[in-house]
Amino acid sequence: MANRPANKPTAGAARVADEFVRGVERALQPWIKAGDRVCVGLSGGVDSMVLLDALAALAPHRQWRLSAIHVNHQLSPNAAAWAAFCRRQCRARGVPLRVVKVDVKRGNSTEAAARYVRYAAYRSCRVDYVMLAHNQDDQVETFMLRLLRGAGVKGLAAMPQTRTDGDMHLVRPLLEVTRREIEGYAKHRGLEWVDDESNTDIQYLRNFLRSEILPRIEPRVRGYRATLTRAAMHMAEAAELLDELALIDARDCLRDGALAVDGLQRLSNGRARNLLRWFLADKDFAMPDQRTLDEALRQALRAKQDARVKVDVGGYLLHRFDGALHLIPKWRGPDADFSLSWQGERSLRIPALAATLKMVRGRGVGIDLERLSAAPVTLRLRQGGERLRPDAARPRRHVKDLFQEQRVPPWARDRVPFLWSGPHLVWVPGLGIDQRFHPATGARSIVPHWQWDSAR
Repeated sequence: MANRPANKPTAGAARVADEFVRGVERALQPWIKAGDRVCVGLSGGVDSMVLLDALAALAPHRQWRLSAIHVNHQLSPNAAAWAAFCRRQCRARGVPLRVVKVDVKRGNSTEAAARYVRYAAYRSCRVDYVMLAHNQDDQVETFMLRLLRGAGVKGLAAMPQTRTDGDMHLVRPLLEVTRREIEGYAKHRGLEWVDDESNTDIQYLRNFLRSEILPRIEPRVRGYRATLTRAAMHMAEAAELLDELALIDARDCLRDGALAVDGLQRLSNGRARNLLRWFLADKDFAMPDQRTLDEALRQALRAKQDARVKVDVGGYLLHRFDGALHLIPKWRGPDADFSLSWQGERSLRIPALAATLKMVRGRGVGIDLERLSAAPVTLRLRQGGERLRPDAARPRRHVKDLFQEQRVPPWARDRVPFLWSGPHLVWVPGLGIDQRFHPATGARSIVPHWQWDSAR
């Protein structure tokens, strides 16, 4: 499980190790300053152990507050032993370690699912920087993987040396260091590490490339690592230019967080697709494939004016409404027969709807309390066919028509609760109170307020 080189460090080895540490220090010079909280993503493998060792050497005189995090994916029978190994290694260096146990959903890509929960654990770290031990060989493998999967320019940019993800700042200080150099440092320092048995399983495409394909390229193209890394850098530069173009196009197309359809129609297909990618890029989900993007644009730009356009793009739904494309998180609410009684509470938290109902006492405004309480008061979701008369000057009308008149988006209509008194519809948020429940002057009343959770 643990590996340790047999030879002991020599004076020459110490010089090699010192130069390696100075290289890590130079890579971090633009980012990390004295007093910063620095956390190492520690798997226990040779790459992350080398990074931990180098940062532990640098932290005292650079005055960094160093810690580590180990994510236990529970995918290997050795997972608990790896966590124990990381604890011992951090304890020996005086580095605080946090072990996070996660559940990985098995599916089409266990590797992608594991990466998703791992990065979620990194985001929970209360530090200034999270350090990851990806190296130049990892960069090359990532580039090849994405090339074989038909990635676009942004995907082929592979891994950036630094990246901001919400409040998390990722840094990869070993990204220009080869795996051979990392293993040399581990050997010179006499380090221990663990080997993940899945790294030799060539059913994973990354491992197949690493063990079968890239070793056959090296004798023919000695500098292929630097060449492909340079290609990834060119792609990163091109991706930045495409983002700048999207920002220019967004000036005419982005309105209140939605993409105006008429603005998209004025763009070429390539620019419209690029703008849509940019629009989706800041959300926490995998970018849809080319076919999905093309279908979203086709429906958005060509469907009839009164058609309800809704395209599934992964963790979100892309709706066309009121002349614009809106990106709405998928929401699984309660069943259609949801019903909740109101027993006079002034504030009623409703987790199933991710909202709170506040009932403010009043006089002569809002809902007549006596009439409301004449029958059981419930909150229910729309079933269809309901009628309401919020305006005394107009007859009772179908709620569906009132929603359309008030421009309530389609995705919100099935989430809005209806307040009932027995068989009578009393109030619908955003539409108003039925006239029969308006209070007389001075009568005891309730003023309802519906508040969605901010994270909805």
